[in-house]
Amino acid sequence: MDKGQLIGELQFKAVRSGGAGGQHVNKVSTKIELTFDLVNSFAFLDTEKERLLHKLKPRLTNNGLLLLQCDETRSQHRNKELIVLRFLEVIESALKTPKKRKRTKPSKASVEKRLKTKKLAAQKKSGRKKPNFE
Repeated sequence: MDKGQLIGELQFKAVRSGGAGGQHVNKVSTKIELTFDLVNSFAFLDTEKERLLHKLKPRLTNNGLLLLQCDETRSQHRNKELIVLRFLEVIESALKTPKKRKRTKPSKASVEKRLKTKKLAAQKKSGRKKPNFE
């Protein structure tokens, strides 16, 4: 993954942000919408692209676009920085390979302890039966 090329492929669009802010919010476009075309990207190897398509499938559009928005601050530049950082986090977390599970056996002591408690429970239950005098 080439971060420089990846950031170069991003497309930004500034739109008007909703919410509180008075008259200023009606004049200024501070919300940033980030669009990334994952299908046509050259920043990833084929294996990385397959992994991303699989992992990010719920977040992608039908055309393979990843859309993110940020309107946390009243500054367009700060929102752009935040959305790029969030985008890189999403990509890096999707590219992580999960660790292989190591199969383990229970210890001898834990097996013996389990069998002992089973035997005690069985004795307790058998002690609840009515005595047989025959």
